[in-house]
Amino acid sequence: MLDLVLPLQCGGCEIPGARWCAGCAKELIVKPDEPHLVTPRLDPGVPVLSLGRYAGARRQAIVAVKERGRVDLIAPLAAALRQGIDNLLTWGILDSPLSVVPAPTRRSAARRRGGDPVTRIARAATATHPGLTVIPALRLKAFTRDSVGLSGADRQRNITGRVRLARSVADSVVVVDDVITTGATVRESVGVLQMCGADVVAVLALAHA
Repeated sequence: MLDLVLPLQCGGCEIPGARWCAGCAKELIVKPDEPHLVTPRLDPGVPVLSLGRYAGARRQAIVAVKERGRVDLIAPLAAALRQGIDNLLTWGILDSPLSVVPAPTRRSAARRRGGDPVTRIARAATATHPGLTVIPALRLKAFTRDSVGLSGADRQRNITGRVRLARSVADSVVVVDDVITTGATVRESVGVLQMCGADVVAVLALAHA
């Protein structure tokens, strides 16, 4: 009866009858050579790695979690992030103990979404790693605008000087984000962490535009 009132739809392709279909699940599979190094327009000064393009089922799932409250899609996104972190640990790019710091989001957006999706995905991804600790160490100052629809230059102006440290961070750090576009947010985030003495070794994103 519930399915008749609120029919299940895949969060990637909207096919009815499944929350996350097998076809969309294949798009999130992390291959042995992934994540790949990407080059955002604004260089944060550390390696920036991405699990895939911001397109298809990956894009739809990220948007559904952030804008439509599809918390059921946190699990597949977290599984992809977990495998990406595993590969980076295997390659020696990351090492434990490791602090996983989510990129900051606007507090108003987090309240609207029932919490910060990136932090929730990061916590689910690292739950079985005893050497990894998720630390929501970064905050955006008040009156920071939503970056959606802003040009690259406007994104940079919008975020410059608006990231602050909310908690101290020990160990090495990897900054995680959902989507890398111009790189403005992660560059500011890495800079703030480094100014406070953190050893930021990489940025890892679910997708890049």
